[in-house]
Amino acid sequence: MRILVTGGAGFIGSHLVRRLLADKDHRVVNLDALRYSGNLDNLTDVSNHPRYAFVHGDICDPKTVEKVFKDHDIEAVINCAAETHVDRSILDPSGFARTDVVGTAVLLEQARQAKVARFLQVSTDEVYGSVKEGWSKEEDALAPRSPYAASKAGGDLLVQSYTTTFNLPAVITRGSNTYGPNQYPEKFIPLFVTNAVDDQPLPLYGDGRYRRDWLSVFDHCAAIEHIFRRGEPGGIYNIGGGNERENLAVAELILKHLGKPMSLIRFVRDRPGHDRRYAVDCRRLHALGWRPTVSFEDGLRATVDWYRSHESWWRKIKSGEFRAYYEQVYGQRLNEGSRFDVQS
Repeated sequence: MRILVTGGAGFIGSHLVRRLLADKDHRVVNLDALRYSGNLDNLTDVSNHPRYAFVHGDICDPKTVEKVFKDHDIEAVINCAAETHVDRSILDPSGFARTDVVGTAVLLEQARQAKVARFLQVSTDEVYGSVKEGWSKEEDALAPRSPYAASKAGGDLLVQSYTTTFNLPAVITRGSNTYGPNQYPEKFIPLFVTNAVDDQPLPLYGDGRYRRDWLSVFDHCAAIEHIFRRGEPGGIYNIGGGNERENLAVAELILKHLGKPMSLIRFVRDRPGHDRRYAVDCRRLHALGWRPTVSFEDGLRATVDWYRSHESWWRKIKSGEFRAYYEQVYGQRLNEGSRFDVQS
């Protein structure tokens, strides 16, 4: 199958491209705008693969998307392209709406015209909003509380509308917090690992008791491929790792792996609208025949080791535009923050 992967130079997208190419029956076209988190260094090992092609372009541009479909005779789409970081969405909400809603609409319309065999929308558990107790089910009402989550929810609703109105064979995946190699260092785990390597403070929002279900990127991509092959058209599938942890506990585990002191933790002023807990019910996906295989302890240890052994990858990133962003988000917070009480 000739598959278009959008955002394939990003974190999840690059791992998915590599996984799909392992199937000798697939040809993969990667369409990526290469904004700040898109990085072709993530795909150096497959850049010359005979069944892989890269196109530099924006999913919001209908002419670009139409040309890709025609030039490569696209048969299926996996949409990984998205603006994804909540902190950045607070700084630039309109940019998130453009990519996550308008870009999805452009892809859907071209997919409809091309009569693709499958359209898979990679979404997030954050569309359900904060979950006080229990687990979010696929049929639950959406209650996004950040511009990022709202833009992803908008994209999801567009996908559902194309299934209902045009019979587009689409599926939606909603993954929990994903971690692993090649993740842009604005995100929680790579930020804390790389800061700790340099003995820099780890800015932990609020009381550090926010809870997330952590999912290895290898498990996440395996689940996406499984749903791509076997998911029911019109279906929505939650993808969870079964590894719910408080942020403070994850920070402590990172420092333990690195042999760094807990005093590096800084409690800082919280961000607006911070969701307390995400948790998804994955029984529908389990019934489809998939379960996660990577334990959080093993996955986190391997991730920490990857960042330690690939300093050239992340140091280049953190020396550029990232510095201005980091100062804008965390500078004043760190000045006002409080140290972690090791005795507590």
